[in-house]
Amino acid sequence: MGTVIGVGAGVNTTLERRLMELGFVTGESIEVLTEARPGRDPFIVRIGTTTFALRRREVETVWVELARPGNST
Repeated sequence: MGTVIGVGAGVNTTLERRLMELGFVTGESIEVLTEARPGRDPFIVRIGTTTFALRRREVETVWVELARPGNST
């Protein structure tokens, strides 16, 4: 579990804008629920109260600060 701290590299691509429209915004809680075997898609993630299936290239654009053990986010 963690908190979104940003999306992309500030270039504001179509993918980055779409992720932000879906709720991947700074301060939002994020949790990876399932990760496919290495090198495969999809990742199942929960952002806020919504669950998404994302490709690896999409997930790699989201910057996350991981929660510290014993610290709830």
